[in-house]
Amino acid sequence: MGSHPPGGRPAPRRAAAAVALPLVCGLLLTGTGCGGDKKGSAGGASPTGSVERQKFAKTRFVANAGLAAGASYQWIIKPYRAGAFKKGADGRTVALVKAGLAGTFAYNRFKAALHNAEGDPTLSKAVAPLSAGVESLKGLTSKFRKGEATDGDAGAFDGVINSVKNAGKDAGAPVTDKVPSYSEIQKG
Repeated sequence: MGSHPPGGRPAPRRAAAAVALPLVCGLLLTGTGCGGDKKGSAGGASPTGSVERQKFAKTRFVANAGLAAGASYQWIIKPYRAGAFKKGADGRTVALVKAGLAGTFAYNRFKAALHNAEGDPTLSKAVAPLSAGVESLKGLTSKFRKGEATDGDAGAFDGVINSVKNAGKDAGAPVTDKVPSYSEIQKG
């Protein structure tokens, strides 16, 4: 039987298996999201009912806001207050790069936190006025990276952090700082 390769199996079967396995896995993965409109289904309670959606909204808000606050304090506010961004300071360049990355990370996490808050009516109302403050952080990131940040810029980060924390606390979603690793802030 000269048509079999040295492994003993016919080549067409191996090729078919190599194609079929990813196809089946892909169909299984995409098939799980094809349930149609859950609102119109008569199958009972949806796992993402309004109570669960609100709970997850608060949980996600707290997680994202905590990461943003932790990154801001660790990589921007503390080094700034310690004078690490001043011309001639030891490690200034590294501190500025880290602050720029942390600023981008914090901005992205704060934006995600505001989006998460939309799932909870109380939290949504509490953080709605903070959108402009969070948006203002976007421009400050480049100032830190370039070494052009002032006391007012560091104060702006601190003010947004405290505003988000206070709004979360008032809405029953207290935020605590969670300092991300440097590799996490590099990812944005």
